[in-house]
Amino acid sequence: MMVFGLGMLMLLNMAHFAHAQSSFTVRGFDVSHHQGKIDWTQISRQHYQFVYLKATEGGDYLDPKFQDYWLEARERGLSVGAYHFYNLCRDAEVQSQNFIHTVPKKENALPPVIDLEYDSRCIQQTTKEQLLKQIQIMHDRLYQHYGKAPIFYTTPNFYAVILAGHFQQTPLWIRDYQAQPQLKGRQWTLWQYSKQGKINGIQGDVDLNVFYADQATWQKFIRP
Repeated sequence: MMVFGLGMLMLLNMAHFAHAQSSFTVRGFDVSHHQGKIDWTQISRQHYQFVYLKATEGGDYLDPKFQDYWLEARERGLSVGAYHFYNLCRDAEVQSQNFIHTVPKKENALPPVIDLEYDSRCIQQTTKEQLLKQIQIMHDRLYQHYGKAPIFYTTPNFYAVILAGHFQQTPLWIRDYQAQPQLKGRQWTLWQYSKQGKINGIQGDVDLNVFYADQATWQKFIRP
């Protein structure tokens, strides 16, 4: 029974992966220093249109590969953006400045991303209202500085517990490795559907993502 169950799970994951690959024409990936040395010349621009790079975390962390990746990915001709891993325990103003001091302001860069994930320790130290207020501060600071509405990267759980009913105009990037995201009353913009992707030029597993609509809509979305 155990072997049968594992076999069914593998088949379901393969079907899920194939659906994401075939149903969406705008594809991308995201990386951090964990991917190590990347040979960007091997990455197909026809198959992958965009990449997001981890830039910062909390109030003082800078990903050691960000600057190299930023230059190399842009030279490759990919649409490039940066994301910040938000620390629910840290002050939003401090975190905003960490990101702004690290990530260049470029008209052709993708919108900045705030990575919001559940942290039971931090959530227990504050109220939902206080947390939403802090998230709003960082959202507004990045919007003001870069001139582009930030995207929230999050999980279905964090969305349901914290974000549902708020930030209705903020684009959402949802991580769901089991099924295509279904958000009540909302359309996701980006979907991270796998953490086990394989891409030429990158050693090991890579997070894979798709954009919800077609190439024409994508071009409007990324237009400076």
